[in-house]
Amino acid sequence: MKNLIVTTYIVYLPVALLLTLLVAKVFFKNSKIFMMDIFRGRQDIANSTNKLFEIGFYLLSLGFALFIMKVDGYRTIDLQDFYEILTEKVGVLSVFLGGMVFFNLYMLFRGKKKTAENNLLRKRIENQRANTEVTVKPKF
Repeated sequence: MKNLIVTTYIVYLPVALLLTLLVAKVFFKNSKIFMMDIFRGRQDIANSTNKLFEIGFYLLSLGFALFIMKVDGYRTIDLQDFYEILTEKVGVLSVFLGGMVFFNLYMLFRGKKKTAENNLLRKRIENQRANTEVTVKPKF
């Protein structure tokens, strides 16, 4: 019987890297429009913030992928164990990546909501200033 623990690592690591890169590419390509809306069209700060979120996503996701990589509890594994361990690890990583995507979406929608609230407040203040200027007449 051949021990497949090292083979598990050799297969898992590229799969984990590819999955993480794919999810990050799709998410952060599509999140640019949210960032532009949140930062009211200021492209430089929107792109910078998006890039920082992307770096954080990579660090957390790849760190987690490496953290769960170790095969515990086995001295040797056969082909069935190999597939079961591999699918479990890729499944756990997929759930983690999905959670990261939803967390980032939450942060984007929270930022969008905050921007809308700030815009509404800004308009109210402008309207109050405009009304105050009109109603206050100088006494000559």
